Amino acid sequence: MADSVPAVAGPPQGRAAVIAGIGSYLPPDIVTNRDLEVRLDTSDAWIRSRTGIATRHVISPGTATSDLAVEAGRRALTAAGDPVVGAVVLATTTPDRPCPATAPDVAARLGLTGVPAFDVAAVCTGFLYGLATAAGLIAAGTADQVLLIAADAFTTIIDPTDRTTAVIFADGAGAVVLRAGAADEPGAVGPFVLGSDGTSHDLITVPAGGSRQRSSGRPAGPGEEYFRMHGRETYRHAVTRMTEASREAVRRTGRRLEDIDRLAAHQANARILATVAERLGIPAERQLSNIERVGNTGVASIPLLLAQAAAEGRLRPGHQVLLTAFGGGLAWGATTLEWPDVKAL
Repeated sequence: MADSVPAVAGPPQGRAAVIAGIGSYLPPDIVTNRDLEVRLDTSDAWIRSRTGIATRHVISPGTATSDLAVEAGRRALTAAGDPVVGAVVLATTTPDRPCPATAPDVAARLGLTGVPAFDVAAVCTGFLYGLATAAGLIAAGTADQVLLIAADAFTTIIDPTDRTTAVIFADGAGAVVLRAGAADEPGAVGPFVLGSDGTSHDLITVPAGGSRQRSSGRPAGPGEEYFRMHGRETYRHAVTRMTEASREAVRRTGRRLEDIDRLAAHQANARILATVAERLGIPAERQLSNIERVGNTGVASIPLLLAQAAAEGRLRPGHQVLLTAFGGGLAWGATTLEWPDVKAL
């Protein structure tokens, strides 16, 4: 059966979601490829050639996703001038606990007790799903300003002895403050192209810990509490879905791919990034990347990339930016915006 048409959502012309500030946070502990050589059957050359990664940031014992989220959220609020926020959305794959959601705790620690706060789970596409959700809250008039945080302590679900995943994933958080504004002003996000395919849910998964395994009456099997990914099939789906969603997102703005100044794709793997950019016809000088320094930070990768690129001057006001991501679910998405003149902390 043919795939259904991806959902397309965009705020009405009178009330759009506009980026007002952006922040990011990386835990201080760094793991290099040389460090991984000590405990894994791998090498710096092997890791670089297959992933493009040289270093990654990891949490210290006792640190949780909420700790990363609070730091990134605080920086985004400061960058936006400490606005009155009407809602908090937290995109994450690694909540502090299965129940309750992590967002209310994060909101309370940021002094936002009382505002609606909830989690969004779409694995590595979570920031784009969260962005669309926050834009919907603003478009509906539920909130005039929304704090969207994307945070993952991904190393907590990675098997430290598995060289196929332990060399790739890392920890971090990024956040944006969105305010109500006009659809034609710099920083306005959308329309959004979002899609999913649950028939391939086993390609990217943590088999144990959910109701499926718990209700089966059997204990978790060896290693089933860890993240698993079928790399070859994931690569194929990621390249295809991000390319298709990107083309559609740009088309719906009335622009052309030639008009895109910066591609900010989920930092999954250097090979995936290069192939997607090639298929879209976006040259290297227009591609934003930080995977060499921070690895794959899951849901946090796009806002981390945007914050770092803006702070370093690689992303400047007026740039036409294409965002795209792919993750477990399967889920994928893309959107565009003109980068605004905002602080990045």
